[in-house]
Amino acid sequence: MKNPWEDISLADYENHMQLGSVMQLQAMNQMMKGQFDTYPISSVMILGVAGGNGLDHIQKGKFGRVYGVDVNSSYLKEVIQRYPDLEGVLECLCIDLLNETDKLPEADMVIANLLVEYIGYDCFQKTIRHVDPKYVSCIIQINIEDTWVSDSPYLHVFDGLEQVHHQMEKQELEKVMLEINYHVIRTLEHMLPNGKKLVQIDFER
Repeated sequence: MKNPWEDISLADYENHMQLGSVMQLQAMNQMMKGQFDTYPISSVMILGVAGGNGLDHIQKGKFGRVYGVDVNSSYLKEVIQRYPDLEGVLECLCIDLLNETDKLPEADMVIANLLVEYIGYDCFQKTIRHVDPKYVSCIIQINIEDTWVSDSPYLHVFDGLEQVHHQMEKQELEKVMLEINYHVIRTLEHMLPNGKKLVQIDFER
């Protein structure tokens, strides 16, 4: 089965995410600076890198390798065009995590922002086991109201995601990570303007 993310244009996704009523692109950009800067790592893997939001915070002197992983190859082409200064450090990998976990290299840290929602806990566990990072940082969306996609002119672009979306719970993610020996070391919350909040949970093995 084709992954529904392959049919969503990057322009539609980013335009939705940066709307004044949504503000997720902007919030995650700032949160990613902390994800990159907090831990003593030299390699990092960003699962669901999309258009590369946050890569502007990468310090070339700190990282020997940055892996950008996404199922949509057109997203990855855009990432390479947007960040030519990361040539030699950034490696983009077109991988469907639901079926191709074994293609992932190892990394010191995995960043998974608004990603676990679309692969589920079991697949995420399998992915982390394979990559074997010391640190994992996840940003999940907590829906204070009923809907998980914010209302916008782009709303119906995301209709196909219903088939792969999983509702996230902070405690459940923590439990799932503890099962594979990753302990919570840091939690941050960022309120959004539309009755939702982003929760960052960092783990260490």
